[in-house]
Amino acid sequence: MNTGEDIGGLRKIADFTRLISLVILSIHFYMSCYLAFRLWGFAAGITDRLIGNVAKTGLFDGYLLPKAAALLCLVVSLLAVKGRKDEKIRKRDIGIYLTLGIIIYFASAIVFVGGFGPQLTAGLYIGMTTIGYLLMLTGGGMLSRLIKSSINTDVFNSENETFPQEERLIENEYSVNLPAKYNLKGKIRDSYINIINPFRGLLVTGTPGSGKGRAKVIL
Repeated sequence: MNTGEDIGGLRKIADFTRLISLVILSIHFYMSCYLAFRLWGFAAGITDRLIGNVAKTGLFDGYLLPKAAALLCLVVSLLAVKGRKDEKIRKRDIGIYLTLGIIIYFASAIVFVGGFGPQLTAGLYIGMTTIGYLLMLTGGGMLSRLIKSSINTDVFNSENETFPQEERLIENEYSVNLPAKYNLKGKIRDSYINIINPFRGLLVTGTPGSGKGRAKVIL
């Protein structure tokens, strides 16, 4: 069973991996659109030296390699996305988001052969790549939630709406036994609410309209 600490740690790892993905994209933007950044006044000597050292790793050669690395980190971060109960997710929507995202994300480099000025080219390239990234993030998150929801074995999910309840009739001369029904693994089963010592304090809880007043009258 996953504890709160395990889930919290996994979420932190996912957030950090997504941050790495964004850092890779940011460095790629700076290197591929360097002239535009200089014209915008965002270039600095210390930044150039730091990024120059990072560039020696070979990770930022060309357009596809850094984008693929950023996408890989994004995919890893999406593994921690948790499914939601009764969430309406359509596979068609997932396919549209992912397909459009991948196409825009990788095809954005075509703006460099469009003959535009450096600033317009950089703006178009960064904008298209960012849109593709966000589309993949949305579609990937939906896909991850769909997969986790489909394999969820929690007894409180939409198929197993409740947990196993008392099905025995336990009675004595003072007991109050209320027949009931509950849903377990898609089957309606008979059960009993056995109040074997009604002289003790009894707490009846429920949401508004669930019949708490009627229960007190019956008791």
